[in-house]
Amino acid sequence: MSVLTHFDSEGQAHMVDVSAKAPTVRVAVAEGRIRMQPETLALIREGRAGKGDVLGVARIAAIQGAKRTADLIPLCHPLALSRVAVELTLEDSPCAVRCQATVQTVGPTGVEMEALTAVQVGLLTVYDMCKAADRGMLITDVGLLEKQGGKSGHWVRAEGDLPAA
Repeated sequence: MSVLTHFDSEGQAHMVDVSAKAPTVRVAVAEGRIRMQPETLALIREGRAGKGDVLGVARIAAIQGAKRTADLIPLCHPLALSRVAVELTLEDSPCAVRCQATVQTVGPTGVEMEALTAVQVGLLTVYDMCKAADRGMLITDVGLLEKQGGKSGHWVRAEGDLPAA
């Protein structure tokens, strides 16, 4: 396991100094799901949710979440993002909405946290817009799928990378 970089020699939390790192193209892809009752999925699919276009609003919320990551996660650097792409997919078995976010920048640090935040905020927005119909929805399986750029290079999640249940 790598050394944790957000702690100094005395164990105090600090923001990592990235000023000496070369800017490179950084890309991260994350995804997650919100599981729900079949009736709730039908409301979304048919556009009958009382608050409006669930997937459209969730997509905008996910993009906003990526842009605001440094405001939410204390030791994240504020980044100028060059791309945030969000895909929301309806899944029938089990009934769920899958959110996948791809975030890109050119800079000295990665965008994994921005991609993960985008997914979480998008899924939370689905919950908010549908909670009147289904308070038992469950956000699950949120994780990083891929990252590119920087010193550590290209990483892709393999099936064996999943933590034990």
